[in-house]
Amino acid sequence: MKSLPRLGSEYDEWCQREYAVLRGKIEPYTVEMTIPCPYGLPHTARFSQALFDHLSDRQLEILLAAGYRRNGDSLYTMRCWDCQACVPIRLRADQLQPNRSQRRAWKRNQDLSVSLGELQLDLEHLELCDLFLRTRYPRESNRAYGYYGEFFRNGIADTRQLQFRLGDRLLGASIIDIGQNFMNAVYFYFDPGETRRGLGTFNILSLAGLCRELGIGYLYLGYYIAETRAMRYKAAFKPHQLLRGERWVDVR
Repeated sequence: MKSLPRLGSEYDEWCQREYAVLRGKIEPYTVEMTIPCPYGLPHTARFSQALFDHLSDRQLEILLAAGYRRNGDSLYTMRCWDCQACVPIRLRADQLQPNRSQRRAWKRNQDLSVSLGELQLDLEHLELCDLFLRTRYPRESNRAYGYYGEFFRNGIADTRQLQFRLGDRLLGASIIDIGQNFMNAVYFYFDPGETRRGLGTFNILSLAGLCRELGIGYLYLGYYIAETRAMRYKAAFKPHQLLRGERWVDVR
């Protein structure tokens, strides 16, 4: 079997060809769902999603490269009628050049221990996740047990958890899917009392470092939404790539 190009335009062209084939297979099982925009924009959000009982590493890689996101055992993409605000964003881990503010956040958190492990559903993680959700997104339905049971846990990806600790105290946890040539940042929660640390920035820098350590080319950060503050910070990591139509565009 011919080896696959790992990075660059040739790789993207391979992904597009493979996605054209894969899309034809999953379209019969795809459903459309409309809800008010979960990011607070004045539009109706239209999700196109399919539920899977199995995906190979390469299939998940192709779908991520096509702009899909994972939620439990389903993958979805946004096909909103009157809005294109959700733009998939990814980093080339080997090219990332932290700016001054990001370097300060990295230095500020050198007292933390960072460890990669299995996804853990225990009281410590549930309590911290609940605290984060209550503080940042205080809606009645937002509970940690639901996030772990319906969003994080799944049977289609190799999902891990990166933990950030100050001594024995858990300050943050990053939920990630790992493949041969991709890392998918699913969710990050942290102690809201530690905002001065810049843990969101430290998390992305840590994920990029882990990608380099594991020889992974692409770090997928989900959606960049310029109109939403909570999703805008991702574009500060440069260079990055945005999926415009069917083409990943370099932003330096």
